Amino acid sequence: MLKVNKLNKSFGENKVLNDISFELKSGEIGVLLGKSGTGKTTILRCINGLEEFDRGEITVDDISIKNVKDINKIRNKTGMVFQNFNLFPHMSVLENIIQAPISVAKISKEEAVNTAKKLLKLVDLEDKINSYPFELSGGQKQRVAIARACALTPKVLCFDEPTSALDAESIKKVINIINELKNKKIAILIITHDIGFANEIGDKIINI
Repeated sequence: MLKVNKLNKSFGENKVLNDISFELKSGEIGVLLGKSGTGKTTILRCINGLEEFDRGEITVDDISIKNVKDINKIRNKTGMVFQNFNLFPHMSVLENIIQAPISVAKISKEEAVNTAKKLLKLVDLEDKINSYPFELSGGQKQRVAIARACALTPKVLCFDEPTSALDAESIKKVINIINELKNKKIAILIITHDIGFANEIGDKIINI
């Protein structure tokens, strides 16, 4: 479960978020819609502790925080798939996925590798386990990024423009993966400018 309550954020004199509130249940997909500059990506970054917010409250799985200093209380419960993937270019697909579980969650390498293999099966990339990002298409990089974000078994997963610059076949695969994650009772929050994609995938439209 994800609940955002009266979230506020300013950059200097620019008020980006003004009392933003919404809620997502486990296994529910919410789509954030709004014009460029309305703070959609900032919301995702606040949820994942990548941006400090001024006021408000974020609740994940019944644990609430009121400032970024408390982000460790929910950090392992959230995940984010970035628009530009943010894969480590010098690491293989497997290394990209197991890096956080081993270094952050202190999971054994054996367990992390086993989880990574299951996730690569989920995103249909088992044959790319030893490939490097430069060897992958945009759609394949997106699916690796999804697998990496899922490696810490988040309760909430955020997507920033997951279909941006993808072809129709890759978009269909991303939709299938997101629906699989929904079935695993993950609360999913998506930013998109693709209204067709939003209407197809979203259980809830959140206008800001």
